[in-house]
Amino acid sequence: MQKIKNIIQKENKTKLKQAYIEACQDQDFRTYVDHLPLADEALENYTSSLEDAVKEQKNCHQCPGLKDCPNTLKGHVLTALPREKGLIFSYLPCAKLERKEKSLAYQKNITCYDLPKEMKDASFQKMDKSDKKRFPIMEYFTEFIKQYRKGENPKGLYLHGSFGSGKTYMIAALFNELAKKDVSSVLVYYPELLRSLKSSFGSDYEDRYEYIKKAPLLLLDDIGAENTTAWSRDEVLGPILQYRMEEHLPTFFTSNFTMEELERNLSMTSNGVEQVKAKRIIERIKQLTVDLSLNSKNRRE
Repeated sequence: MQKIKNIIQKENKTKLKQAYIEACQDQDFRTYVDHLPLADEALENYTSSLEDAVKEQKNCHQCPGLKDCPNTLKGHVLTALPREKGLIFSYLPCAKLERKEKSLAYQKNITCYDLPKEMKDASFQKMDKSDKKRFPIMEYFTEFIKQYRKGENPKGLYLHGSFGSGKTYMIAALFNELAKKDVSSVLVYYPELLRSLKSSFGSDYEDRYEYIKKAPLLLLDDIGAENTTAWSRDEVLGPILQYRMEEHLPTFFTSNFTMEELERNLSMTSNGVEQVKAKRIIERIKQLTVDLSLNSKNRRE
């Protein structure tokens, strides 16, 4: 029985050796294994995996881009690594993936609550610059960045206009630009914030509320789309605005309503019409922001 085992092992070793010799006829394979600190006799045991590693390295040299990467694990290359007189094989990130990850490192400075993930990819470069209605907003952004980086206290923006015109995207692009300079920001879909805060009473309400209130840059998106209550207006929105006024923290808003229309919305609660309280909120918004409009085609269609 042992003799049969020895014969089988010898045959297998011969096959491995032959496969290795044939693989070495490929110049890329030969070059690859020549850089490994193991003798051919040891490398013979890894012929199949080495061929896979060489194939993936060739793919990298002829890279069609991360999106079309043909390797087993996109953006990675199977690599032979010497370990204790042998080899292990691991998928290592390719240079393009590393560059991409490095280029997106700024996104750690951006927190989005209930907004599409693509807001973290919003950029001035991708923005439609042919729409002349956007020019005043872009001029405002240029001036805001200049003042903010000087350590001044520029006002935020109340950007109102038609549905789907790209208001949120534009402000997200501004925040992303500043995130690259290590400025933290929070973008919040305001109607959902109110629902989530109400449901988090007794758990993390205070932590979440304080984090949003004290963000260096804050966007309250789609204000006016919520069902106004005395609680949302006087206990949530009012203290946020008051704190940010006192601390000179830039605050941004998007809305489908002008400030006058928003004031009417904020005055209507189950308690009846409360114009004074609504006016107080609007006065705080005016103190915090520059009022601009964007009425353009619906980009969500």
